[in-house]
Amino acid sequence: MSDDVERRRRRALYRACHRGTKEMDWILGRFAEAEVAGMPEQTLSDFERLLALPDPDIQSWVLAPERLEMSELAPLIDKLRTFHGL
Repeated sequence: MSDDVERRRRRALYRACHRGTKEMDWILGRFAEAEVAGMPEQTLSDFERLLALPDPDIQSWVLAPERLEMSELAPLIDKLRTFHGL
């Protein structure tokens, strides 16, 4: 595995665990701790795109998926919801 992908994984894990709100730290951080190491590169790219979005948007999509406007991230949001039993 390339150093670049490993660096991206570490960065994504850090960003997921340090969001600025406890709720999103928990929702994204726990998911990242369990999933990032084994994510295919395309899924990692999607996760990085998700992490670039504002917390209120991510939280509303996780808690109320009918509000999901970015359909290309829907599979990742579904995976997050399943991981947390939502």
